[in-house]
Amino acid sequence: MNRLNILIATILFLLTTTGCAQQTERWSTEKANAWYASQKWPVGINYVTATAINQFEMWQEETFDPKTMELELGRAGELGFNTVRIFLHDMVWEADPAGFKQRLDTFLGICQKHGMRAIVTFFTNGGRFESPKLGVQPASVQGVHNSQWIQSPGAPSVNDPSTYPRLERYVKDVMTTFKADDRILLWCLYNEPENFKQKAHSMPLLREVFRWAREVNPSQPLSSPIWIYPGGHGTRSNLPIISFLGENCDVMTFHCYYGPEEMEKFIAFMKQFDRPVICQEYMGRPRSTFEEIMPILKREKVGAISWGLTAGKCNFHLQWSSKAGDPEPEIWFHDIFRLDGTPYSQQEIDFIKSMTSN
Repeated sequence: MNRLNILIATILFLLTTTGCAQQTERWSTEKANAWYASQKWPVGINYVTATAINQFEMWQEETFDPKTMELELGRAGELGFNTVRIFLHDMVWEADPAGFKQRLDTFLGICQKHGMRAIVTFFTNGGRFESPKLGVQPASVQGVHNSQWIQSPGAPSVNDPSTYPRLERYVKDVMTTFKADDRILLWCLYNEPENFKQKAHSMPLLREVFRWAREVNPSQPLSSPIWIYPGGHGTRSNLPIISFLGENCDVMTFHCYYGPEEMEKFIAFMKQFDRPVICQEYMGRPRSTFEEIMPILKREKVGAISWGLTAGKCNFHLQWSSKAGDPEPEIWFHDIFRLDGTPYSQQEIDFIKSMTSN
């Protein structure tokens, strides 16, 4: 996509936001299931470049790293993966909307070259807020899993509806630009809206982002994942959010880092919506492994998007509970490759290829 096309898309975006936008309806179950039947089995990774500590470093002009993306997505393509999930950030867009979209276009081109399509995520409650700033980012904390990840837009904005017009411009601009782009498989509007750990109360923004997306009416389906199996493992489920997702997602998505029995239960629950199902996050060794979980997802025709590719700045290969100074673990949590491209486990590589080759 060249700069002229992006300019045209921006003009269309301005027209949709200054006029009376017509909200479209949720996809019917027939449309959603027909769409899914026409796709390859979605199998792939949640992806952050090994050279990025967070979304800022991945998408800022100064640290955007297509060379590493080319290398790493080439490895992912060789595994037979066809899907890559990414996390954007509103602050990077706000600083440079045209440049941000150009960089996203470059990334999508690299994906396409290696036979992959993107699941694009706008907002997430996960991560640290602590007044993030663009520019040079804090260093990775040795021994700590994902030490500098950033919420988007962050609890203060999530909880303040007066900030929503800015977020609406962000979502509609990006989505309008790429609304008919086949390199995008799915729009993930809000990651883990049930996650209130950082005191981000998501329901008002969740309702709005679905409304904004329906007004854009992209060719790709909309979703937001159910984070926790309702009532599972002694957790308190947020039933209003789960009900909203069940009533508004075109394609149902969920996260599960538990073993085979729990995965089977979660899939059975998700299938009750009579819509396509994609597991947007799984694989946290030793409890959730490729060898045990991937065959279940493939058998059930559920999309399989694991977490992590290369053990880099984010330290995804460390456990969630890891602490500063912890040594390198014998058993990795996430990720598949070391920085030099050698696999964490050749046996695992061979297994993944056996699952994606037919």
